[in-house]
Amino acid sequence: MPRPRPPHLHLEHTFRGKRVWYVRVGHGSRVRIRAEFGTPEFDAEYQAALSETPRPKKGHPASGTLSWLIERYRETPAWTAFSLATRRQRENILRQVIDSAGHKPFLAITEAMIAAGRDRRGKTPFQARHFLDTMRGLFKWAKEAGFVKSDPAAAIKNPKRKSGEGFAAWTEVEATIYETYWPHRTKERVWLDLLAWTGLRRGDAVRLGRQHVRDGEATIKTEKSGGKVEVTIPLDLLPALAETLRVGPTGELAFICGSNGKPMTKESFGNAFSEACRKAGIKKSAHGLRKLAATRAAEAGLNTAQLNAMFGWNGTAMAAHYTQAADRRRLAREGFGKLANNSRTSIPAPKGKVREPAQKR
Repeated sequence: MPRPRPPHLHLEHTFRGKRVWYVRVGHGSRVRIRAEFGTPEFDAEYQAALSETPRPKKGHPASGTLSWLIERYRETPAWTAFSLATRRQRENILRQVIDSAGHKPFLAITEAMIAAGRDRRGKTPFQARHFLDTMRGLFKWAKEAGFVKSDPAAAIKNPKRKSGEGFAAWTEVEATIYETYWPHRTKERVWLDLLAWTGLRRGDAVRLGRQHVRDGEATIKTEKSGGKVEVTIPLDLLPALAETLRVGPTGELAFICGSNGKPMTKESFGNAFSEACRKAGIKKSAHGLRKLAATRAAEAGLNTAQLNAMFGWNGTAMAAHYTQAADRRRLAREGFGKLANNSRTSIPAPKGKVREPAQKR
């Protein structure tokens, strides 16, 4: 059976026999559809005519398409409120979405389509999660703005996380091995000490420089929080780090620099630091040093509020993860210590000669 014609869509034939489609709601004005019938562009123009949005300019996405919706989304505070790192990450995903489905009407996007996009990224769960977060942000805004009546991304479940602790934390032994391979006065040593002593994420570490230091303290607003959270690093209380930064080499605008002395992006720094680790025989990441810093702080007895202030966390979950691990180690040592000090009375040997066990023949 032929597919029923969408409502308010009319067909006329010119005197030369050419078919002309147009949209007219009630006794309103007629809006001509210029795209070829049955194409995604035709559907987009049809939806634009129904919603009375202007016809797109040449070179711009057609009104009513997913590309058009994404373009509107990028112009809103809902998008610009994200940190630069988050926008860069989600922009990569949005470009993929535009390439694969940008021509489709955004009203035709279903839960099944978004679930399929998640599943296509299933081999890397973190990419699947970022895809869902991006789609949720887009359609949450679209619903609030009145473009859609329901959010097709809201009910989609997150992919299952792989078991494990994520990036492996560095050990003190590994830090010593790296320090031996990369001594003072190497840029690679600056990288290690800055990460290990401050606990900063890569995106914040590559921005930290002398302009952030005043009266012996460095303050920087964290990238991940969108500049809403500020951490303070008292360099005057960290002589080992202060000495590393003094002897350098460091850059003019940022302590972390490349061979040319210029600042590095967090991506290029991550690659360079991984290469430095491999040369030293260490198979760990920059984020693993943040975990080492948090472990050191928790084992030193810092409480949740102090850990949150140092590492830019909110709530109690992240701080509790480290304090509980430190408490378990401390309690285990105390328990075994008490066990070792609890002397037991040995059982006396029986009187008389003890029979030797019979020898096997």
